[in-house]
Amino acid sequence: MTSLLARLATFTVGVPAAVSVLLFLPQKNHLVANLIVIILSALGAAEFGEILKKKNISIHSREAALLGSIAPLGMTLTVSFGFNDVSIAVLLIAGALWLILSCVFASEKDFKDAATRIAAGFAVILYPGAFMAWIVRMSGLPRADMILLLFLLLVIANDSAAWVAGLLFGKGNRGFVKVSPNKSIAGFVGGLAVSTLIGMGTVYVLPEVFTCPGFPSPAGGLIFGFLTAAAATLGDLGESALKRSSNIKDSGSIIPGRGGVLDSIDSLCFAAPVYYGSYCFFFTSF
Repeated sequence: MTSLLARLATFTVGVPAAVSVLLFLPQKNHLVANLIVIILSALGAAEFGEILKKKNISIHSREAALLGSIAPLGMTLTVSFGFNDVSIAVLLIAGALWLILSCVFASEKDFKDAATRIAAGFAVILYPGAFMAWIVRMSGLPRADMILLLFLLLVIANDSAAWVAGLLFGKGNRGFVKVSPNKSIAGFVGGLAVSTLIGMGTVYVLPEVFTCPGFPSPAGGLIFGFLTAAAATLGDLGESALKRSSNIKDSGSIIPGRGGVLDSIDSLCFAAPVYYGSYCFFFTSF
């Protein structure tokens, strides 16, 4: 009960705060929101680094945080400050060079861990870093406020509906996915169904933002919502696999009722590039 109340309190505070940032602080293509994404990516990368340590793949938390922030930082420079897209590649290459050169010139003792440190470094650059960069990318689109709000709505609705459906109808059909035995078929279906319906309804509620050129709008919205929810679900299950492999329950304890930052952004990570790509496919003319 205590965990549930903490989760509800976090939801009650976090969601309005996120909505307020998107609606009332849109300056420089949502710079404030993008900075929050960078911070979340850095914290999530540090937690991922701690998970990797459980498997003797070692990287310092501060180094992991720095490397995990590179991709969203580069994307923010591009979207909010007009830097050339090449800046993203430059920062990523700089991070890779730092990893390699710091190992090349390390002491003999530190050199023994070079392979695992480089592997861990590249891992946190990609996850959550490169995945979270796609959220920043959304902020550069026309009507980014509505696009980002729908993204959050789809991911949160999928998670919440899955939890409610699993609670009400999940008895007897749990354990379908071994990596997360508490998840149920009813939960998966409920989450996907609600997000799919939201995606389909959006084309009617916000046709000026979500109109499908050359494609039946209801069908486009339906597929759009389904793909985003499916990616969010895979993101949650993927992080569950990481934690179960390392024999831990949560990636951290910084967020009441939810555990660590990575526990809260895992679904967002995987959903972001799918959502962005689906939006461009269905709702823009390229």
